[in-house]
Parts: sequence; structure tokens; C-alpha cells
Amino acid sequence: MELGVRLVGVILRILYVLTAPLFWLLARNTKSVSPIRDPILLRSATNLVTAIRNGELTSEKVTYAFIGRIHEVNLQLNAVVDQRFREAMEEARAVDGEVAAARSAGTLDQLFKNKPLLGIPFTVKESCSLAGLSNAVGCVDWEGRRATSDGEAVARMRKAGGIPLLVSNTPELCLGWETTNLVTGTTNNPYCIARTSGGSSGGESALLGCGASVASVSSDIAGSIRIPAAFCGVFGHKPTPGLVPYEGHIPTLSDPLFPQYLSVGPQCRFAEDLSLLLRVMAGPGALDETPVSCDKLRAGHSLALIEVEPALRDVIERAALYLRDECGAALCHELENTVEMSVSIATRVSYWRSSSHCVARRPGRCKRLASRCCTAQDFSSRTRAGRRAAVPRVQLARVPPRPGVHAHVGLLLQHVVQRAGAARHRRSVMFCRRQAIGEGLWRVELPADDHLSGLSAIYIRTLFLSQRIFFN
Repeated sequence: MELGVRLVGVILRILYVLTAPLFWLLARNTKSVSPIRDPILLRSATNLVTAIRNGELTSEKVTYAFIGRIHEVNLQLNAVVDQRFREAMEEARAVDGEVAAARSAGTLDQLFKNKPLLGIPFTVKESCSLAGLSNAVGCVDWEGRRATSDGEAVARMRKAGGIPLLVSNTPELCLGWETTNLVTGTTNNPYCIARTSGGSSGGESALLGCGASVASVSSDIAGSIRIPAAFCGVFGHKPTPGLVPYEGHIPTLSDPLFPQYLSVGPQCRFAEDLSLLLRVMAGPGALDETPVSCDKLRAGHSLALIEVEPALRDVIERAALYLRDECGAALCHELENTVEMSVSIATRVSYWRSSSHCVARRPGRCKRLASRCCTAQDFSSRTRAGRRAAVPRVQLARVPPRPGVHAHVGLLLQHVVQRAGAARHRRSVMFCRRQAIGEGLWRVELPADDHLSGLSAIYIRTLFLSQRIFFN
């Protein structure tokens, strides 16, 4: 398997070299958003808190600076879904009054101890729920829907004194590595508006990348914080699942395994703010301060994969050398199963409601096909044995294409089944063979009694699938 995947990697590298000139021509448009002129926008949240505490700045002035920057860049970014600027300015003035009163009463230290983000504006990924603002998460049928309450992480940021400004764009139901949907459109990269900001927290990363935000509440299940943060040159952290409560996040599942994958976490412009934001979101005493040993940590490279950009490679090498010199980590140039570990599947999950309008408008275009179904245990064991499972039928429906909806390869997994959990988790796993489907989108109907009660359809685009990543 290792040899086969590496062979595919070599082929991909050859294709990359052959197509590089084309992508270079397409990427010649390097227009970026306007440069930052206000020095307030170049300061970290930690620094701004200190400035407000010392009387150097007021919360009103800081909040006004970020609102002005948002107005300046959003026409090019298309990152803002809904905003509460007027309410934010009123809250900032109230904070300034609170700080002045505490300074007069001699309780300033206690005030900022209880509210470590006092007076700091922040932005929120739409899926994380900010009361009163849009909560459609890119779904056509949910357009106009508003959050009735704050998500738990947002509520903790507000309790710590933060001032929310807006909710930002995501792909539909957060399931995509590009921030685009049929409701609010596509969010662009602040450094080159012809390129993507990544996803699914791309709206937040784009705002942070051009100084239109200093702190963010985001979420991550398969790179949704990490990918756009890398694309937009900011800092993001996916915490250990469960460390930060995800209550109030949209979408959510009743599947007991779901909390093991979804994390709500911070993004910010400055690395020093990550610890501050994570402590606020996680709550008092939630962080495990036990030192971590890096003795068994390994880092290396694979020549079979597409070449990494020199700037990224240099940063990774410096990080690896730091771990070696400061933490005692060992550097290995030959690692096992590295290719399999790097293989990813991009999934698109949608409620039946979000696709029903397509079927309703063009019912004659829908047709039924056959796929296959088996238990998780059988799927796992037969996959490892390299045999195709013989399974009964389930139904598939073809949804007519719509502008902005990409064609997807028809490989479906209801959920990823790990070998360790296969014996005790015998839910049915639905999938269909890989096939070219042309234009349009394949939609798989889940059984009525399925435990994913909130979902009735799953769309999946396969970048490349290595079965060993799940069952090795």
C-alpha cells in the first residue's frame, strides 16, 4: 500500500510540474485589499487590553477603528454576513464608563481579572451563533434565520468583556475548504482577492488577515480553522475536542462520536493571544497544565508528495529544529505510513431541506440508482482484506445542477469507522463505488431510522482515498 500510494504521489508531482505554468498565469492577478493605516489595528488583543486598562486607549476608539476597517475591506473580501456595529459601539462606551468607575474606586485590577477581554472587539463565525444575527450557515432554505441565543463559546467571550461585532461567512453547513455558498457568495483572500481564503472559517481568517478583526470564535472538524488560518497568514488553534463547549454550534449531530471531532477554538492575528482566548473559551480550570514530553515526537518529509512552497517548508523546518533543540524531539527522515496519514477526504453534508428545492423545481431530472450497504464491522474487515463487500441496496437520487454547486465524485461514507470502534459500533455504513458523474450532484438518502436524525443526505467529494488511514 505504501509503495502504491507513493507511486500515485510521484504521478501527482509530475502533473503539478506540467500544470504549474498554467496556474502561474491564472495567479498573475495579485490585487490585495488596501493596506492598514491605523496603528491600533496592528496591536494584539493582549496589548489592547493593557492599553485600555492603563487609559492609553478607550474601548470606543478601539471598536471604532475595527468597524472602520471592516467597512473599508469588506466590499473586496465579502466576509461579513451580518453585523451589530451600533450595539457594539454602545457596549464599548459602557465599558469605558465601567473602567473609569473602577479606576476611581480602586478596583481596576479586580475588574480586569474577572474580565480579561474587557473592551476588546471580536468577530464570530456564523455557525458559532451570535444572538440576533444570521444563523443560516449558507443554507438557501435557512436564509433569514437568526440565532436566538449565543453559542456557549461566544457567551464566554462576552462574559469576559469582549464585544462581538459580526458573524462571518462559511461554506454551506461549514463543510468545505473554500468559503462559498449560494446565500452570501464567496469570500476572498485579503492578500490576493482572486484567490480563496480557505474554509470553513474563511470569513474569520480573511478579516483577521487584513486587520479587520483581532480575535475570533471559529470551529474546526477537518481543518476549518487551520486551513484558512494558513491561507490568510494568521494564527488558529483547534483545541482538543471537548475542551471548549460546542453548544449552540450549527450544524450539530446526535451521533455520540460527533463531539470527538468538532472543536470550537480561537483565531487571532498574534500568537500571544491564542492562550488568552483559549483560556476564556475553555473556562476556569479547564486546561491541563501538565507538561508534555516531546521525546517520541517525529518529523520528516516525503518526496512522493506534491512539493511544499519554500516559505512553508522553511517554517516547518525551523519548527522541527526548535522541537529538537528545546524539547528533545528526534528528527526522522524515513517515517512509516506518512502518506496514508496525510490523505484526506473532503466531505459536504447537507440537510434534505437544503437540497429539496432543486428536486422540487425539476422533478423530471431526478432518477434512482442502486448503491450498497453493509455493517461497519463487515466494511472494516473486508476493506482490510482488500475485497469488495457484497451488500443490499439503498437509494440514490441525482439532484439537478445549480450555479455554484460543484460536481462531486460519488463516494459516500455515512461516517468514518475506526477499527477500534467497529465491533461495538454496528451502524450501517452506506457508500457507492467511485464513478464519474459529470455535472450535477449526487445525493444519498439516509435510512429513516438512522441515528443521524438531523441529516437525510450526504454529499462527498473525494480528493484521494487511502483505506489504510481508517483501518490500519
